Amino acid sequence: MELQNKLGLTGAALADAEERLSKRRARELFERGLLDGIEVGTYAGLQAIHRHLFGDIYDFAGETRRLNLSKGSFRFASALYLDEALRQISAMPEQTYEQIIAKYVEMNIAHPFLEGNGRSTRIWLDAMLKRALGVVVDWSRVDREDYLLAMERSPVRDTEIRLLLRDALTDRVDDRAIFMRGVDASYRYEGYDRYRTDEQAP
Repeated sequence: MELQNKLGLTGAALADAEERLSKRRARELFERGLLDGIEVGTYAGLQAIHRHLFGDIYDFAGETRRLNLSKGSFRFASALYLDEALRQISAMPEQTYEQIIAKYVEMNIAHPFLEGNGRSTRIWLDAMLKRALGVVVDWSRVDREDYLLAMERSPVRDTEIRLLLRDALTDRVDDRAIFMRGVDASYRYEGYDRYRTDEQAP
């Protein structure tokens, strides 16, 4: 499905612009301290992240999808019941590591946006971990294939993704290099690997 966008681009040109522009916005999230102003752990907070990352590219940035989505044989939450699912996810507890990962997995199953879910939700996850536990994931230490396989299996059981991410936790929550490398790794999971976040001037 070719996504309508503000730039009038298609194919490789759209992918290129999306990576470059949204990585510039990701850098802004860190350098301007914008993540400190979002609602941590709520769908509203995730919407704010998504809107900031993708608002230069898509009119639907931060907007709940109204179409059904699937990936391979897996169907994400039905658009018909998505609003209620997102309310329930927002209300889930996030005091412990296990609770936070469970909430992250449920948000991944919900997949509330037409595009950019994974990249936004990984930043959202780190915000929860930072507030509750004083740690974030060093995504540059998480192998792409291991991550994708663990997330694929997470709707049935989240043990694998919990163990994988636990091994990559760091208390360097305000480290610029950790954040920038993490964004690059996060984008690499989705096949975006042309630009470096720390080189995208805000």
